Amino acid sequence: MPKKIPVRQCVGCREHREKPQLIRVVRSPEGVISLDRRGRLPGRGAYLCPDPTCLKKAVKSKALERALEAPIPPEVAQAIALELEGGVGDG
Repeated sequence: MPKKIPVRQCVGCREHREKPQLIRVVRSPEGVISLDRRGRLPGRGAYLCPDPTCLKKAVKSKALERALEAPIPPEVAQAIALELEGGVGDG
């Protein structure tokens, strides 16, 4: 019997995809917002497609703020966008 792959929804485009195809944005218990490429960091998480346009949609519609239950400062959104574009960051 094949292993079932979990499905998550992108907060930007709202498409359902398999979990390994998405990148998790996490708000740690200390309140730090960052990318979690491995999907294992503790804290409140939201999933995004690895596409900067999905991040822009999520920030503009405040979907990311609602999912993480915290305000997203513009500097943090820019840092996440740079990480998405460059593939930088390990979690």
